[in-house]
Amino acid sequence: MHYYSLGKNSPNVDFRTAAITGQAPDKGLYFPSTIPKFTAAQIERFKTLDKASLAFEVMKPYVGGTIDDASLKEICTETINFDFPLVPITENILSLELFHGPTLAFKDVGARFMSRCLGYFSKEKKANDRNSNLTKSTEDNTTTTKPTTVLVATSGDTGGAVANGFLGVEGVNVIILYPKGKVSPIQELQLTTCGQNITALEVEGSFDDCQAIVKEAFMDETLNQQYNLTSANSINVARWLPQQLYYFFAWQQWVKQYQDEAGNYPIMHIVVPSGNFGNICAGMMAKASGLPLGHFVAACNANDVVTRYLATEKYEIHKALATVSNAMDVGNPSNFVRILEILENNFPDLTKVLSSYSIDDTTTKATIARVYKTNNYTLDPHGAVAFAAAEIYLSNLEKDNTGSNAQFNHSAIILETAHPVKFPEVVEEAIGQTVALPDSVKFLLDKKKVSTALAANYAAFKNWMIAAS
Repeated sequence: MHYYSLGKNSPNVDFRTAAITGQAPDKGLYFPSTIPKFTAAQIERFKTLDKASLAFEVMKPYVGGTIDDASLKEICTETINFDFPLVPITENILSLELFHGPTLAFKDVGARFMSRCLGYFSKEKKANDRNSNLTKSTEDNTTTTKPTTVLVATSGDTGGAVANGFLGVEGVNVIILYPKGKVSPIQELQLTTCGQNITALEVEGSFDDCQAIVKEAFMDETLNQQYNLTSANSINVARWLPQQLYYFFAWQQWVKQYQDEAGNYPIMHIVVPSGNFGNICAGMMAKASGLPLGHFVAACNANDVVTRYLATEKYEIHKALATVSNAMDVGNPSNFVRILEILENNFPDLTKVLSSYSIDDTTTKATIARVYKTNNYTLDPHGAVAFAAAEIYLSNLEKDNTGSNAQFNHSAIILETAHPVKFPEVVEEAIGQTVALPDSVKFLLDKKKVSTALAANYAAFKNWMIAAS
């Protein structure tokens, strides 16, 4: 397996190089040279595999031999060692809860997989350097191994997940850029209280500002001479591709619940709260590889560049707007170009497999309140955006209840990407109750935030990096 740049002006690389460098020299995102195609027999076998074995089978083609099988199995086992339950909310909307990991967010899977891959590559490089140095004389042996420095921009959950995933990983330092005042208190504590090899920069701007700084840093020759830079945002294939696993786990549970004696089951439509579009793009990769998934719906907040594009075929970037679903406050979603690549930039084909709805803050808050009162289920703001979008999509389907799947009631899953406790002000006001803090994060309340203030421009960041080197 090789990876090519969507900028179309950089050499192909293997998984190791793509994971370590993050972004191609021409500023393009890496994309696999081929999308693995699972056979019908493999898909049938996937129904009963345990999560770790399924994760290994899915990820092995993408790693392409850069990690030995035994190590990859261990990485996969550690990556997904928590639950991914599919929980009914209504008769036809189910929630795939992705917040049972260590930082209560779906980003845990990608961050844990990537951190362990980079840790593996770092140890491999050290071993190779030691072997190389053995052939040199003592006086010539001046080779030093620079640690890998991970740069990550976060709108909330990515920072905490990356901090947790990389904490204490030998040979890897992490620098997190987050927008001041635009992440929740728990999110901020998760990314600013780690210490050790984790540094948090509090940027006076938006997530788009943070992301622009990170992207420019990768193209800066001066910084790349001083640092071995890579990204832990979903632009990095090692962060993005493991997110396919959610959809395989959801499908396993869906089949177990709905398959009849003849082996038939209803189509699983999927509604994904979407900001930078890495998660939904991973799901569409899973479908392209043969997983029998239904229609995808990108549930967006007021930052609706893709919603407008699907309606008009005009892609117009706007400045990000602040909303109550802050992790989706992205005005220029990086991963949408990968979705276009999956569909070979064919707009009619794209609209057949992907829809999008924009949900405003008023509807988001009202949905949290209504679902809690009616269904006794607590949505976080991002899940509420997905739930509202799912209702719209399913309503539209019912108006045209025809086709090969008409014998089944139309149903969909939403991806609940974060625990409601991460957004206490919005959720507690909507439900009129205090959201209990899970035991796994209570320890954060006793920790002190440590961050460095930074202006929202690249010059300020570069000066800080040079001074810190």
